[in-house]
Amino acid sequence: MADDTTEQADQLARHHVSGGWWMLLAFLSLGLVLETLHGFKIGFYLDVANETRRHLWTLAHAHGTLLALVNIAFGWTLRTVPAWQGTPRKIASRCLFGASLLMPGGFLLGGAVIYSGDPGLGIFLLPVGAAMLFVAVLLVARGSAAR
Repeated sequence: MADDTTEQADQLARHHVSGGWWMLLAFLSLGLVLETLHGFKIGFYLDVANETRRHLWTLAHAHGTLLALVNIAFGWTLRTVPAWQGTPRKIASRCLFGASLLMPGGFLLGGAVIYSGDPGLGIFLLPVGAAMLFVAVLLVARGSAAR
């Protein structure tokens, strides 16, 4: 039974580490695209009327990059705290993956279409992702104290 649990934790850790590195690549690439838009002075990105878009896309890049690193750290945590098992570990994993998609996705989609300086409807993904991140961090904090 313990080997099965260890194998599940290792598999979950591999998913988070691998997913985290792929997300890091994606969001660093987004940063390169944003720098290119800035460098070529593209109005769609830099005009004053598009300040909301620029701000939201910068937040998508920053949050996505940070959450990619958090996923890598979560994978490391799973391997260093083998006593943490069961449902809370699975919920934390799912919440972290959900937050990693919804938070930067909300910023990205919110900046795709702007209504008189206000973000688009995609921004409503953000609070859901933030709640999922809170749950994940809470569960990891509690689980890392497991003996």
